Formats: sequence, C-alpha cells, structure tokens
Amino acid sequence: MILGVVQARMGSSRLPAKVLADLGGRPVVDRVLTRLGASHLIDEVVIATSTGAEDDALAEWADSHGYPVVRGDEFDVLDRFHSVLGEFPAAKHFVRVTGDCPLVDPRLVDEVIRLHLESDADFSANRLPPPSRRTTPIGLDVEVARRDALEAARQSADEPADREHVMPFLYRVPGRFHVEIADMSEDLSHYRWTIDTPEDLEAVRAIWAYLSGPHAGWEEVLAVVRAHPDIDLINAGVSQKLLGAVDERWMRGD
Repeated sequence: MILGVVQARMGSSRLPAKVLADLGGRPVVDRVLTRLGASHLIDEVVIATSTGAEDDALAEWADSHGYPVVRGDEFDVLDRFHSVLGEFPAAKHFVRVTGDCPLVDPRLVDEVIRLHLESDADFSANRLPPPSRRTTPIGLDVEVARRDALEAARQSADEPADREHVMPFLYRVPGRFHVEIADMSEDLSHYRWTIDTPEDLEAVRAIWAYLSGPHAGWEEVLAVVRAHPDIDLINAGVSQKLLGAVDERWMRGD
C-alpha cells in the first residue's frame, strides 16, 4: 500500500489559515488533496495535522468532506507521521506533500514513486534543499519514503530541525540511507508556485485563473507564467524558509 500524506496546519507564521484560503472556489488544501488523489499509484490520501486547538477547524473541514485525518504533535512532525503509521499499518511507502502546494502534479508524483520503487530506495524526491541543486519549481515538491526508514528516523533523530521537517534525517548524511532524486530536464527552480505568504497566494490565484481546469499539469502552469511574466513579479521578493529553521514555539516549549 502507498499512502499519500498531506501535511497541513492552520498556524502558519507568515500566512495563518492559508490551507483553508479560497482558491477558485475551494480551499487550498482541497486542491492539494484532489490533485494528489489523482495519482495512479497512491492507494489512499490522508491529512496529517496537529492536536492544537487552532487545527480543529481543519480537522472538522476534512471530516465533513470525507478525508481521513490523523492528528499528532504540533511541532514534532516526525512523531506526527509516526501516528499516521499507526493508523495505516498496511502502508509500506508514504508520499509526503505539504498543504500549501495546490499545483502539485500527480504525474510528477507518480514519476517519483516509480523511481522509488524501481530503485528500492529508502527515500526519493524531486528536490533536496540547499546546498543541493534542485531543478523543480518550488511548490511541486514530492517526497517518498519507506515505512521502515521513517520508523528508523523517528527512533534516532534528535535534532529539532529533523523532527519538525520530517525527512532530513533520511538524506542529510550521505550513505546513511539509499536516496534517489528525480531531476527535470530543464532547470525551473527559480519558479515559486507554493503558498507561504499573501504574495504567494496572490500569485497562485493569478496562475489558477488562466488554467484550463483544476487538473492542469505543470507544463500548462509553466506556459501560463511564461506568457504572463508579471505573475512572477507578485512574489518575486519572497524568500524560501531555510531547512534548518525551527518554529520558535518549539524552542520555547510553548
């Protein structure tokens, strides 16, 4: 069994409640779930959110729309994913995407899954964070991990950044696990199609308005932004959060 896990919560530091923001008449997270669910290789899709009170609204929305929800630690997201393991014991591989990436492409998801299965990898993705080179636009990120690799990470990882960002323990030390990366034939890493700030939301809404439908692939997204270069200017000044960044509330013990 291959399980798709959408990691989402309401408490974004730069754009609170972004996962329930409207995008073409439906919440952002609904767009993510629908597009991830269009994968031909994923058997089921689940939301992984926190037990924090502010995420009650997200859990209620998911319940009312028939999406399974697993709730766990707010900041120790690796432990939250362990809760997902417990709820889905038949799942041998997990696909992780975040709830702020409504343009995630199921065909790219399937490409990474195929690479993962064919190479018998512990962890596979279509990008790694700096200083590694990436070719995929920000917002199309896909990560796949074996169940036993995630369990090993949960037992051994003790750095806050490893716990909060889930997967770094699997690829941070070369050779510790078998890692495979799916690159694009063209370097498109300068495009930003995720939603982390008000500017990002405005840019993605502008892209969405030009798409032929809710299941448009990444090539159509690329064609839109190349035909309308003003869209890129909307969030051109937004910087991506660093991988090692840890929520201040985790560090304070709130």
